[in-house]
Amino acid sequence: MGNGVREGQVDFKRQDVEPVTSTHLPSEGNQEKKKVLNSLMSGALAGAVAKTAVAPLDRTKIMFQVSSKRFSAKEAYRLIYRTYLNEGFWSLWRGNSATMVRVIPYAAIQFCAHEEYKQLLGSYYGFQGKALTPFPRFIAGSLAGTTAAMLTYPLDMVRARMAVTPKEMYSNIVHVFIRISREEGLKTLYRGFTPTILGVIPYAGLSFFTYETLKKLHADHSGKLQPSPPERLLFGACAGLIGQSASYPLDVVRRRMQTAGVMGHTYSSILLTMQEIIREEGLIRGLYKGLSMNWVKGPIAVGISFTTFDLTQILLRKLQHSTNVER
Repeated sequence: MGNGVREGQVDFKRQDVEPVTSTHLPSEGNQEKKKVLNSLMSGALAGAVAKTAVAPLDRTKIMFQVSSKRFSAKEAYRLIYRTYLNEGFWSLWRGNSATMVRVIPYAAIQFCAHEEYKQLLGSYYGFQGKALTPFPRFIAGSLAGTTAAMLTYPLDMVRARMAVTPKEMYSNIVHVFIRISREEGLKTLYRGFTPTILGVIPYAGLSFFTYETLKKLHADHSGKLQPSPPERLLFGACAGLIGQSASYPLDVVRRRMQTAGVMGHTYSSILLTMQEIIREEGLIRGLYKGLSMNWVKGPIAVGISFTTFDLTQILLRKLQHSTNVER
């Protein structure tokens, strides 16, 4: 996932090329700024494309997570169909505007942070310019996910509220912020923050670790520097499957805590929320409710996200390289 800028280097050692004065060479600071900007742009696009593609499934999953109804593929289909009949086709994307407001900065920060953490850990462990070993690879992903979640959490809270409430209750994103602040207090915007962070550590860590590991194994065994787009999708799907399965119970807990104010529940802590879910619905049916849908939605979303990020990074580097050559 964009470990360097070697693709964009130009060989100035050839005799038929005139020496270039230092004033035309991009400074190291400018190169770093371009690299960060590329990561931010690529991450933002990756998050937007991936989340929009699976928004109807995502909304359906959340609606099951925050209710006591038993989940099944048949019931999920019925819910989607009823929503379509009662509220219209575009209602399946209700809350997606809030998702975009959250996911664009979240994905931009996460992917950019991951590139920076990889570089920092590479310097620290002596792997500069090379693939990280497994443990630093996991740490880089966990730190990237934690950084993004900390900076964008209230937007996730707002998005969850919009997904489970009728459109008459909240007219837009700003309205959600205003009502929650007035009726429940600003502290409510961070309800469910702890399980989110606890969940994002294994989720982001395992997702990035799996994707990077599969890419490295592919390069070692195939001899190709870069996997093809279908291979990237497959690697990303595996990363999403493993990452989301490992952190799913905490995802259910955070959704319950986020939507407690509009669903008639009071959840004061992670453990009490888990205990109540298990008591009322059982361990598997409660804490893993909707996981089978996540096995469909998650791999698709993560596969699209990683692939879009990588391909956008490559495209931006090529465009910058072409611009530098023309100059």
